[in-house]
Amino acid sequence: MKKTHKGSCHCGRIRFEVDIDLEAGTSRCNCSYCSKLRYWGASVKPEDFRLMCEEAGIGDYQFGTMSGHHRFCTACGVTPYGHGYVEEIGGAFVSINVACLDGVDPAEFAALPIQYMDGLHNNWWNAPAETRHM
Repeated sequence: MKKTHKGSCHCGRIRFEVDIDLEAGTSRCNCSYCSKLRYWGASVKPEDFRLMCEEAGIGDYQFGTMSGHHRFCTACGVTPYGHGYVEEIGGAFVSINVACLDGVDPAEFAALPIQYMDGLHNNWWNAPAETRHM
């Protein structure tokens, strides 16, 4: 069931609300970008995401296919969300950094289902051979 969550970067300059069903699943990827950040994401449709601050001070990083925007706080460096368009996953999306959701109990985080993806080898629909470090 979808629930509205508030989220933010470390310093609070980036704030958002998202309607999301965390029980529907989260994901961890081993691509060169996600593995460096240890990014833990959950995707929603753009209409389920609301930015609650001005865009000033929000950086944008793209790489590879340029199909995704990795948004980060230029003050504290935290990456609370990203967005893009990938036809194979249903088109437009917003990826929420699950660790940036405010007020979620650690026990709830620990119980969330995680899908591991082998983005390093563009084998997105399969888990990599090793996931313990993710």
